[in-house]
Amino acid sequence: MTILIVIPVLTLLMFCLGLTLIPADFKMVFERPRAIIAGLCGQLLFLPVIAFLLGWVFHLDAIFYLGLILIACCPGGSSSNVFSMLAKGDVALSVSLTACSSILTLFTIPLVMGAAAMLLPGVEGGSIEMPVGKLIAQNLVLALLPVFIGMFIRHKWENAARKMSRVLNKMALPLLVLLVVIFYTQNSDAILINLSKLGLIITLLILLAMGGGWMLSHGARLNGREQRTLLSGLFPP
Repeated sequence: MTILIVIPVLTLLMFCLGLTLIPADFKMVFERPRAIIAGLCGQLLFLPVIAFLLGWVFHLDAIFYLGLILIACCPGGSSSNVFSMLAKGDVALSVSLTACSSILTLFTIPLVMGAAAMLLPGVEGGSIEMPVGKLIAQNLVLALLPVFIGMFIRHKWENAARKMSRVLNKMALPLLVLLVVIFYTQNSDAILINLSKLGLIITLLILLAMGGGWMLSHGARLNGREQRTLLSGLFPP
């Protein structure tokens, strides 16, 4: 039942993003490779290292340790694009980072999780398999296709696209809150049981990710919109 709410909401939010974009936006992104490189370094390297160190410092049980690393390894996905839009960041950069990281993590997640499984006591085997075809189809349907449809509508009917965008932008934050409420309701028992053990660690992961994003963006000399996009993309999914 939950999936029947989550998928339409995510699709609608990505369509809303597409209404704000034109093809030239993506051309500008790849003319500024520092932002792409900094964002991918943060998502693919920085976050997993932070998660590994936090799990080690707090002596997490193997199952929680692997879960923390898995969260850190996953790409930001649709939500990071919406956060970037709400923060008035560079939405084209965010979508490009989502596309690149979604492809790269198909290869990096099995490697990182396999290494973690071999290093941690109490975990059998070191092989992690990924449903590659399913993940690619999911990213195409939920992330890229709605964006391209929104861009097409803006190209053909710009005035209508602007009107739709104004309405949908007002709905973006309430819809994100709705998703949070749904996920909490579905998993409230597990969340409350483990809150005392994992609450501090997840909070530290978020704060350290924000600090790392700030350092990466300043080190790469990114502008204000790009910095906000990098911070939005480095929130653990």
